[in-house]
Amino acid sequence: MKAMVWTAYGPPEVLQLQEVAAPTPGENEVLVKIHATTVTAGDCELRGLKLPLWLLLLLRTYAGWRRPRRIPILGQELAGEITAVGSAVTRFQVGDQVFSTTGTRFGAYAEQQCLPADGVLTHKPAHVSYAAAACLPVGGLEAAFFLGRADLQPGQQVLINGAGGSIGTLAIQLARRLGAQVTAVDSAEKLEMLRRIGAHHVVDYAREDVTRTGRTYDVILDVVGKLSYTWAVRALTPTGVYLIANPRLFHLIRRRWTSLISHKRIVCWENRSGSAELRLLQTLAELAATGEIQPVIDRTYPLEQLADAHRYVEAGHKQGNVVITMPGDN
Repeated sequence: MKAMVWTAYGPPEVLQLQEVAAPTPGENEVLVKIHATTVTAGDCELRGLKLPLWLLLLLRTYAGWRRPRRIPILGQELAGEITAVGSAVTRFQVGDQVFSTTGTRFGAYAEQQCLPADGVLTHKPAHVSYAAAACLPVGGLEAAFFLGRADLQPGQQVLINGAGGSIGTLAIQLARRLGAQVTAVDSAEKLEMLRRIGAHHVVDYAREDVTRTGRTYDVILDVVGKLSYTWAVRALTPTGVYLIANPRLFHLIRRRWTSLISHKRIVCWENRSGSAELRLLQTLAELAATGEIQPVIDRTYPLEQLADAHRYVEAGHKQGNVVITMPGDN
């Protein structure tokens, strides 16, 4: 089968199209013929080692110090069709259309992948395209998790910083669905799209400093982790929640002090069980099936042009999601 192999740490050119052996499912695995995957900012950060020091050390220790031996193929989310099942699999059958996050296996930049049948894998709604379904796992799970931890209520004020990416665009729609008033912050070229998907207020960070408006918020979701921590805590209402989707080490340290001296809550990344992730993914599938959420797709590239897609995402211009299709798929 064809796959884009991660041959080294570095620029997009390290992604090389190669023929690799097709996988065979174990007794509790399914084999998925992939129709669509995506390029996330996280994929680009991993490829180029543009990570905080502590994550950088963990990645190189796990994947390989000089080159990524343990993770030969990147790609974190996919949608496709099951073509084989292991002997112990009862939840799925051949022909099922599914979508999934690959977790620490990665591997979605390939024509096929084996996934655990009891993992974060669920059926794709019939009227949702493979491309749209592939955009749900990473951004959708993060958005749903963080807003769920905020216990968002109708009428509350929500600020989303870095709202134009895969997490932010779904977070806007989920927050609107819960009745919140959403202020979305991103670059000028993304503002019209943010209005279109439901943001009540939009802010071009290059023209307006959101930290100087004097407004307060019940919930602040910082997707990119670049807001001033001191400002964000001060801008919260007395029982507000600060959600940090891309935390740095100092966030993890300072949040404990904040919780001791106030009723404000700071939520960073947390380890979540597979069953909890699966329930969230199934909820996202239901919302996509009814049209209550619709992933934003900016561009689509064939697998052969994956390096070009990485360059585009890395430049920071992505609006919502960039989709990758497999050979033979539109």
